[in-house]
Amino acid sequence: QVQLVESGGGLVQPGGSLRLVCTGSGRSFRNYGMAWFRQGPGKEREFVAVSRGTGTKHYANSVKGRFSISRDGAKSTLYLEMNNLKIEDTAVYYCAAGQPILSAIDDPRMWRQWGQGTQVTVSW
Repeated sequence: QVQLVESGGGLVQPGGSLRLVCTGSGRSFRNYGMAWFRQGPGKEREFVAVSRGTGTKHYANSVKGRFSISRDGAKSTLYLEMNNLKIEDTAVYYCAAGQPILSAIDDPRMWRQWGQGTQVTVSW
């Protein structure tokens, strides 16, 4: 059974940092893309960052320069280093795995596997 499990969320003040972890199991993710999406209160799920099976990485404009995505050597664990967090980064963060084409990486409908999500709250 394929599973993605996120951890690392929490409460942080604006300007702070958090590191999210997504652990995959049940199959090899070596040739799969793995991505982070988020869903804020009353908002649709939106793309944050992706690490493709090819090794390339892409980011949403809203997080460029602040967030960094990475994977371990076996490519089954995904990380999201979040720095200089803003109140508008508050959301449930989800890990996803799949093989969407490049033009569709920011479409949540194109991703096959999802984790349960981890809450990130940025607040004073």
